[in-house]
Amino acid sequence: MELWQLDATDLARLIRNGRASAVEAVDAVLKRLHKVNPAINAVVRVYEEEARTAAETADAARARGHALPPLHGVPVTVKINVDVAGQPTDNGVTALKDLIATEDSPVVANLRHAGAIIIGRTNAPAFSMRIFSDNALHGRTLNPRDPGVTPGGSSGGAGAATATGIGAIAHGNDIGGSVRIPAYCNGVVGLRTGFARIPSFNPTSANVGRPIGAVLMAVQGPHTRTVRDARLALEVMARGDRRDWRWNDVPMQGPPPARPIKAAIVPEFPGARTHPAQAAAVRQAGKHLQAAGYVVEEVLPPDLERGVELWHMICVTDVFGGLWPQMQKMGDPDGIAAMRAWLELHKPVDLATYVAALTEREGMLFRWMSFLQQWPLVILPTLADLPPRQVADVTVEGQRQVLDSMRPALIAPLLGLPGLAIPVGSHGRLRTGVQIMAMRNREDLCLDAGEVIEAAEGVVTPIDPAAA
Repeated sequence: MELWQLDATDLARLIRNGRASAVEAVDAVLKRLHKVNPAINAVVRVYEEEARTAAETADAARARGHALPPLHGVPVTVKINVDVAGQPTDNGVTALKDLIATEDSPVVANLRHAGAIIIGRTNAPAFSMRIFSDNALHGRTLNPRDPGVTPGGSSGGAGAATATGIGAIAHGNDIGGSVRIPAYCNGVVGLRTGFARIPSFNPTSANVGRPIGAVLMAVQGPHTRTVRDARLALEVMARGDRRDWRWNDVPMQGPPPARPIKAAIVPEFPGARTHPAQAAAVRQAGKHLQAAGYVVEEVLPPDLERGVELWHMICVTDVFGGLWPQMQKMGDPDGIAAMRAWLELHKPVDLATYVAALTEREGMLFRWMSFLQQWPLVILPTLADLPPRQVADVTVEGQRQVLDSMRPALIAPLLGLPGLAIPVGSHGRLRTGVQIMAMRNREDLCLDAGEVIEAAEGVVTPIDPAAA
């Protein structure tokens, strides 16, 4: 097996034991990048020289007998919307291509602190606001399983890179599904962490502040090919930064829940059609958990349809007041059309309604916490439908279908809960998949269940891009 095919856990072990070098690992992944990336455009900035220099430094540190951090010498990618010192944080926007970051964002600093080597930046839509990773600055990312459908967004480049072996860990972030949706579309593992688990801000723009929806809902998280790598990446990324007032210094492993653990499955998300293959994936995931001793029942958590409405009310109003003017001024035509269609389908609300929505969210969160006391896990489709065709969201009707499919993805960000997307089953060359949700700070329960499902389904292996 070649080094680029290994997961981060095995690759780090080989480097630590001297059976591979960081230079060899970086060279292997860069060679893989140059082979497959031209077909999918997942990595849009390549740091070849910097990565090789970092790898040489890593090998020298090992030769001197230094204590080695957990990802020592492991090649990774980071998304174009977080600060990397000395590099542009362009967020897929041509007008921001020269916005040079003065220091690393916490999640990037944490990856470096753990010994990871950044080999490049992965693509996203303009302003990271679509589930299609396409922009006028870097072009379109293609899904390596089917180039006619989206690789997901906004972390679509991360998902596609992971699926094809361009690094074992790819950083992403998620406010409405942007880690979990690309994981689903590309058939890999994606962990949306819970509120405040990973410190999250860009030092270049932190003093400006963000809308309340982003403050409450936006989180960082990894794409990986194995659940154990998702666990490792979480531990690495969650190292604290006290400048982020939200960051939680809590254990990675919570108190053991009552046994047997109960999992509520929701094969058909209410309010719109769920594709039969996605419903089947949820039921199959339930069977895997049941075989491992979990108690599994089809049970509806509270307020699912209303939760979708609240997510739109809060986020649309935030976007209309802040990001929409920027999109109109600096965005690309497809990004503008997609956002306009969203704003036509979900109108911004007045101040009183906005405040009432935030208050109602608090009550819903209380009801969910009560529900999760009885049902510590909730298994949902990641998307209700198969991945949509490329550029499906630029018309109102197309955007309606996309948003209907996204409904299951919106509950976790609305409530600040963790969600692990994992492949279950297949539909042609595509993988179907589920998301596993749990209480805040209980990513460990999601990962434990994910490992059970992974053991039954098999570990994800890198794929070659499908012919366009």
